[in-house]
Amino acid sequence: MEGVGVEASGATGREMMAAAGVLFPDGRGRVLVVRLPYDRKHPVAIPGGGWEPGDRSPRETASREIAEELGFTPRLGALACVDWAMSPSRPPIVAYLYWAEALTPEQVSAIRPDAAEVGGWVWLTAEEAGHALPPRLSRRVAACLRAPREAGPLELEDSRPVGHTLGALPAEGPVPEYTGLAAAPGLGSGPGSAAGQSSEAPEPLEPPMDRDTYYATRPRIRAKARALFTDGDGRVLLVRLRPWDGPRGRVPYWTLPGGGVEADRETPRTAAGREIREELGWEVEPGRLLALDWLPGAAAVTGAEPGAEPGAGPATGQDTAVLVYVYDGGAVTEESLGTITLQEQELVEWRLCDPAEARTLLSGPSWDRVAAALAARERAGGPVELVRGRPVGPVVGNASAGEDWEHAEHDH
Repeated sequence: MEGVGVEASGATGREMMAAAGVLFPDGRGRVLVVRLPYDRKHPVAIPGGGWEPGDRSPRETASREIAEELGFTPRLGALACVDWAMSPSRPPIVAYLYWAEALTPEQVSAIRPDAAEVGGWVWLTAEEAGHALPPRLSRRVAACLRAPREAGPLELEDSRPVGHTLGALPAEGPVPEYTGLAAAPGLGSGPGSAAGQSSEAPEPLEPPMDRDTYYATRPRIRAKARALFTDGDGRVLLVRLRPWDGPRGRVPYWTLPGGGVEADRETPRTAAGREIREELGWEVEPGRLLALDWLPGAAAVTGAEPGAEPGAGPATGQDTAVLVYVYDGGAVTEESLGTITLQEQELVEWRLCDPAEARTLLSGPSWDRVAAALAARERAGGPVELVRGRPVGPVVGNASAGEDWEHAEHDH
């Protein structure tokens, strides 16, 4: 188990790690937290863990981790937030945090923790969780609890609000004092412990390997940032890449403006602005995050397309997963279009396309992603969660998960 609060070290460039966690409310304004028996520095975490190459999405990662750690399959609700966390001492990690339906007493009694992964579990109030969780995870969880449900999924960077989330939360919220296990009565007990048991802290287990070795062996993903521009007639701006030997062979390849995120030095939002500047010659501040599209790699999806790398997944043409961020670029005018300066090393041409034409030029998942982003423009709130362009999970605002926190928000 990586635990959503655990960070990575040791990778550079475009590679990054991914993790997913789950917020379980109990109907009394409390949330489930667990103790990591091998983590001496930050032993309290939200249930969840690291993405594995066989997982088809972060949502699947969350379900798998809960089944492995706590012994039951959760009923996940809407995506609560996506957080891009950077640090000079480690590579970035993108963390998905999901709401789950409130656990029934029967489900609680059926929890069977894996002692090697979970040294105990307990329900904490919002205030207690703020003190028990490590600072970055504490900010991430607090953002999900404070923001109105209709504002989700939240866009966070280093667990701080950015983009549309700034309309629901201040850039800097209160920072509770970090006290770890001292704020989590009951978590000091042995494996399988719950609230009300002894608070004596057991001796932590030795981790199976040292920190650097562990993170050096963790799987990596890559990320791309693209922008959706449209004109007054609803036509979408597409660009054609210079032919290259890629997953679709040397054929015309159309896409939204954008490209790869330099994960060791920039966030997706920053990357979107840089790519627009480099590809089109425009200085544009990316708008609302419209879509998060997870493209599984080879281990999760079989049957590579012609021209793909050996062992590559058909969704990405690579042997790892790719996460695509789609931002709202806004409206374009004849005047702004006249200032486009294409990056000739990578692009051949640009074109405004009505939906019917765009659908013929784009691959199936790419068109589905554009269509989902266009639809997301028409509603308030955060990005739509996609896998290969198709929406997954409930629509934000329709699920009841998390509503029990309304009574706990004033605890901070």
